[in-house]
Amino acid sequence: MLNTTIVRNDWTVSEVQSLFKMPFNDLMFKAQTIHRQNFNANEVQVSTLLSIKTGACPEDCKYCSQSARYSTDVEKEKLMEVDKVLEAAQKAKAQGSTRFCMGAGWRNPKARDMPHIVKMVEGVRDLGLETCMTLGMLDAEQAGTLQQAGLDYYNHNLDTSPEHYNSIITTRTYQDRLDTLTNVRGAGMKVCSGGIVGLGEKSVDRASLLVQLANLDQQPESVPINMLVKIEGTPLADVDDLDSFEFIRCIAVARIMMPKSHVRLSAGRETMNEQMQAMCFMAGANSIFYGCKLLTTPNPEADSDMMLFSKLGINTERFNAKTPEQLQDEEHTLRTAIVNQENSDLFYDASAS
Repeated sequence: MLNTTIVRNDWTVSEVQSLFKMPFNDLMFKAQTIHRQNFNANEVQVSTLLSIKTGACPEDCKYCSQSARYSTDVEKEKLMEVDKVLEAAQKAKAQGSTRFCMGAGWRNPKARDMPHIVKMVEGVRDLGLETCMTLGMLDAEQAGTLQQAGLDYYNHNLDTSPEHYNSIITTRTYQDRLDTLTNVRGAGMKVCSGGIVGLGEKSVDRASLLVQLANLDQQPESVPINMLVKIEGTPLADVDDLDSFEFIRCIAVARIMMPKSHVRLSAGRETMNEQMQAMCFMAGANSIFYGCKLLTTPNPEADSDMMLFSKLGINTERFNAKTPEQLQDEEHTLRTAIVNQENSDLFYDASAS
C-alpha cells in the first residue's frame, strides 16, 4: 500500500491540544494507523544505556540524581576506562541490543575527555552496534569530532516546554539545548531528542514540548518519552504522579506528530505494569532501553522484557553496521541502477516515436 504519510513541521499548540482531547480509542486508532504506515507494528528497536561518568554534575535539573546540588544516593564515578565500556557493549549486544548509548553527567565534555570518547565510539562501532551518546552541550567542533569517529546518534532532550523550562532548570537555557541540536545536525549525525513528563507541568506544556520537537527543521530520528522517576533528595521527589492514560496519550500524540521517528518508551517503565507498556506499544512506541539500569535509575530486567515481547508477539529490530566502504558501494550501485533506468526510459521513448 502506498505510504501517503506527510511529515509536518508546522504544528500549533492548540492543534496538538485537540489531539490530546480526542476520545482515547479514537486517538489510539489514529496513532496505530500512522504507525503501521511507517513501521512494522510488531518490531521494537532495543537500546542499552550505560553511564560512562556518573554524578557531580554542576547543572540544577530538578529531576536529576546526578546533580551536585542535591543530596542523593548516587556515588560519584570518574569517566570509565574504554575497555570497561566495550565489555559492557559486548554484553549488551549478546543480550539483543542493537544500539549502545553512553551517557556522562557533564554540562559539556572537556577537551581532555574527547580522545577517550572517540575511542569508545570507534570501539562500539567495531562491535557492530549503532552508537549514541549524551554528554551535555556540544559546540560545532565537538560535534564534528564525534561524527568523524562514527557516532550515529546524539541525545540531547528538550526536557519540557519552553514555558515550563525555567521551573525545572536554570543553569542552561532552552536555546542552549536547541543550539546543541543544531550543531549535531550540522555535523551530519542523527538526533535523539525528547522530554520528560510528570514534572508538575500542565497539559498544555506537554503539547508545547511535542510541538517544539516536531517543528524542528528535521524531526528527531529518535524521540524518547520519559516518565519522571522520582528520586529522594531532588526537588521533584514529591511531585504528583502523572495519570497513566495521560502518559499513553503522550506516546500516541508523539507518534501522530512524528510519524517516521522511533518513539522510545523510556524512563519510568519500572513502575509500569505489562498492560500499560502494551498500550504504549499499541500507541506507537517502538523503541525501549534494555537492561536493569538507566544511568542511575532502575529499569526492567532484560528477561522480563523478552517475556513481555513473547506475550505480545513482538520481535526486536535488527541492525547491521556498515563500513564507509560498504555505504559507498551501496551508493554506487544505486546510482548505477538509476542511470541504467534513465537510459532504458530514453530508449523506450525513442522506440515509441
